[in-house]
Amino acid sequence: MALSDRPADRHRQVAGLFTDRVRGTRSWDVPSPVPGWSARDVVRHLVDWFPAFLAAGSGVDLARGPSVEEDPVAAWQVLRDGVQDLLDDPETARRELTNPHIGRVPLDAAIDRFYTADVFMHTWDLARATGQDDRLDPDFCAGLLAGMVEIEAAMRASGQYGPRVEVPEDADAQTRMLGFIGRDPFWSPDRPAGR
Repeated sequence: MALSDRPADRHRQVAGLFTDRVRGTRSWDVPSPVPGWSARDVVRHLVDWFPAFLAAGSGVDLARGPSVEEDPVAAWQVLRDGVQDLLDDPETARRELTNPHIGRVPLDAAIDRFYTADVFMHTWDLARATGQDDRLDPDFCAGLLAGMVEIEAAMRASGQYGPRVEVPEDADAQTRMLGFIGRDPFWSPDRPAGR
């Protein structure tokens, strides 16, 4: 299924897939493809960084659920629902997010570009860590990769992405995107990163 180009609909699709992987997780302490992170840490990352980013840039305070330590499924679902409600609100299209690194951006576009894209990429991390289906939409992978290549220096300087992992030249879009953001596309729990 192709992803929508409308921020609210795309979030619904991407967050829905991530929700399926969250609900399918049987052990939260298994290692993930992100060095030093467990499956629980993948969810913790999303639940922790985005509300602060949103509040600082737009004044929007999302409801907080239980801690990820206490209940990762509920913590994620509260965040997902809060973001979806915000994107479904017609007023959101008229609001802006302001950030010293990106300037002023329409709020729905900022959520789509920074948060929904992050959820999309971390879906692979959680799925791979927990032995679930890790296939991502190939067209969105290709689009993300094309956009990131243009800003590679800034991305690498941010410290939020690892060094590029070399992949075969004829690799599919998902494999190339994962390698670009510093993931080993061939990672498995029995062969952790760096080994």
